[in-house]
Amino acid sequence: MENPLPNENHVAEEAIIRKRQPTKPRIGVFGVGYFKYWSQFDGLLDDMLRKQAVFIEKIETVGHAELVDFGLIDTVQKAYELVPKLNAANLDLIFCDMLTYATSNTFGAIIRNLNVPIVLVALQPDQAMDYSRASTYMQLYNDDICSLPEFAGVAARMGKPVPEIIIGTLYDDPQADAEIEEYCRIAAVLHDLRTSRIGHIGHPIEAMLDMHSDSTMFTAHFGAHIVQCEAHEIVTQYQQTERADIESMKERILDFFDTPDPVSDPISEKLRDTDLETAARVTVALEKFVEAKQLDGLAYYYEGPENSETRLVMSNLIVGNSLLTGAGFPMCGESDLKTCFAMLIMERLGIGGSFAEFHPVDFKEGFVLVGHDGPHNVAIANGKPVLRSLTKYHGKPGFGAGVEFKIKEGPITMLSINSTFDGKFKFIIAEGQSVEGPIPPTGNTNTRGFFKPDVRTFLKKWMKEGPTHHFALGVGHHAAAIAKIAGYLGLEAVVIDQ
Repeated sequence: MENPLPNENHVAEEAIIRKRQPTKPRIGVFGVGYFKYWSQFDGLLDDMLRKQAVFIEKIETVGHAELVDFGLIDTVQKAYELVPKLNAANLDLIFCDMLTYATSNTFGAIIRNLNVPIVLVALQPDQAMDYSRASTYMQLYNDDICSLPEFAGVAARMGKPVPEIIIGTLYDDPQADAEIEEYCRIAAVLHDLRTSRIGHIGHPIEAMLDMHSDSTMFTAHFGAHIVQCEAHEIVTQYQQTERADIESMKERILDFFDTPDPVSDPISEKLRDTDLETAARVTVALEKFVEAKQLDGLAYYYEGPENSETRLVMSNLIVGNSLLTGAGFPMCGESDLKTCFAMLIMERLGIGGSFAEFHPVDFKEGFVLVGHDGPHNVAIANGKPVLRSLTKYHGKPGFGAGVEFKIKEGPITMLSINSTFDGKFKFIIAEGQSVEGPIPPTGNTNTRGFFKPDVRTFLKKWMKEGPTHHFALGVGHHAAAIAKIAGYLGLEAVVIDQ
């Protein structure tokens, strides 16, 4: 697994973006073993409990989770007793710690009656047995993988997906530790998908048929609630802003963003004082609106009457929404709820998640510009993001400050969520590279995206999967983790084969 967000956000940036409190998913742990061993091998049970304690400590160290320890299950009776406890614990994910060989009746009873994702964890304590001194006790002490095929086979016979599996050693195994952390992040995603309140204002631009979605289906497939909001709720907050708050916000914005002179685009100018004033006032209003509505994200598009205060406010959400997105509240233009959820998934995985679409291809160097106008995830900007005044927003009404930056160089992941003909969601995922080089100085965010085997082949493969024209863009390579999330949700996921 690629590392999550690089630790480059300094203290001042944290204060400016005001990061949300990280999600604490509820994770359950139970160990499995075979009761007949305990009377045959004195001390083995104590060793198993010590192994489980080490594993639990690992989760507590990397997982930032609320952990529920269900002890050691070594008989089918205990397995049946455990089922109602697991179901009552409101868990987001469960680790089954394969401590030694265990008969699969301990697992069959559990997986048959449970709909919470389970990960089988087989971490033997020794890198290898000391064969010159080996004993049955030593073998049982390291027999963590022994029951994996039996458990997998029983899952299949119960009509359940074979659980994900972690195989490694209990000590000094960075790969296993990274996998544990990844599953804890996945648990955080699953938690927030089923508990989030995502605001929705207006409607998608009428011409964009791929954008439309059924709010109820987000509750059906993810569990989240779509909060139908009104533009006037932000406008009212705008009207009630106080001068001290506006001035403080202007300082926050100027501390965070660069405001360079215009370059080649005739519709872009150096940030005007009037646009800074409007952006600051709208940002104050937006933060109060999000707090009042208890939102975890927002998808919006609302034009309002020409020359009205409503249009002024609703067309100047870009700066505030960019700061909120960077803080962990995904904000999505063009009322794109599906991409708002894609951004939420990436944010909770710790990989960013910025609003994006494809822009022109550079056939000379073999890349495609990936970006969008409007709000973006400033937490994954390469260097200091830029604010420019735009005399017009292309394709949309209004004018004002635009956010421009390129995301961090290195590996990137894209996620498009679209609706299928039968009313379900489909995840379309790809990995590429963000590479150094100039981007258009248009007051819009763009990144040079390189994809294998070449840009033409990649784009054809991506389009053939039926994506929306928007997607979430994150840092690192995390296609496998996102595909697992889709699987846990019972949704189709396609990773574009490179």
